[in-house]
Amino acid sequence: MSGTAASHPAARGFARAAIAVRRAGLDDLGDLVPLFSDYRVFYGQPRDPETARQFLHARLGRGESTVFLARVEGVQHAPPVGFVQLYPMFSSVRAAKLYILNDLYVAEHARRSGVALALLSAAAEFGQREGAIRLELETAHDNHGAQALYRRQGWRDYDGTKRFHLPLA
Repeated sequence: MSGTAASHPAARGFARAAIAVRRAGLDDLGDLVPLFSDYRVFYGQPRDPETARQFLHARLGRGESTVFLARVEGVQHAPPVGFVQLYPMFSSVRAAKLYILNDLYVAEHARRSGVALALLSAAAEFGQREGAIRLELETAHDNHGAQALYRRQGWRDYDGTKRFHLPLA
């Protein structure tokens, strides 16, 4: 799964660079942990690479999540510039599989270059191949940039429900 960043409407920064997206495995933890740590820091968590490594190792090792990594093609030894993480879920009412797009992160220097679009496309293609009926995500009410990106890509507001959570820890 790869696409040319310049072909995306949001392409800037990596003009004419191709964004290569591939599924990550345990062998990719060395590349994934720094990005995942940055993602957690972005959301107010302390930088803790060991916690990030343990968490990702457990998810990937047990097959509890699917992660895709994005890289700029043609840049030798360059670290990945983004990732998306999906968790499987099921709809009892629809008797079908779906995926929660729980994490989407693009390194600050690589934003607005088509990386997020490439990752969203990879997630959608994966969900379709796996026979999922839909992908779901949530984002902050004030994250208008992300909301606009999702809407441009065909995501719709989920009407008619109110989300609740019960803290357990």
